[in-house]
Amino acid sequence: MASWREIESDAPEFAARVRARFDAGTNKVLATLRKDGSPRVSGTEAKFDDGELMFGSMPGARKLLDIRRDPRVAMHSPTLEPPSESPQAWEGDAKLAGRAVEVPPPADTQMPDSGFFRLDISEAVLTRVGDPPDHLVIESWHEGSGYHRRERR
Repeated sequence: MASWREIESDAPEFAARVRARFDAGTNKVLATLRKDGSPRVSGTEAKFDDGELMFGSMPGARKLLDIRRDPRVAMHSPTLEPPSESPQAWEGDAKLAGRAVEVPPPADTQMPDSGFFRLDISEAVLTRVGDPPDHLVIESWHEGSGYHRRERR
């Protein structure tokens, strides 16, 4: 799996657009797997720090228990609606998938039973409306195959 820094090095323009979508708001959506394998979505905060995407969870949270049992996760950027008068001006939305790797808590943490994670990334996707606005543009980066761009009508 890749660090965010590796994606930035491999596909810098794409990585900058994905990061801008994640930085567009505080709250992201995190998908985890419940004990029975069904999905769970939760709000979370995440930030890019020293070439890694980092996030945390409060003690006892269901998402924390999910991640500690099965670290496969996906994260969606804050969603901003396309402008109705010019949808092709929309910068799109972004998704990341991979494995959450637990890291030591920051020295100043107030909640010692919290979980702190970096995301080892297997996939990054940016979807936006094309110009003219009659198709979608899907850009992606996958571990092992790198950056790709395609259109869907």
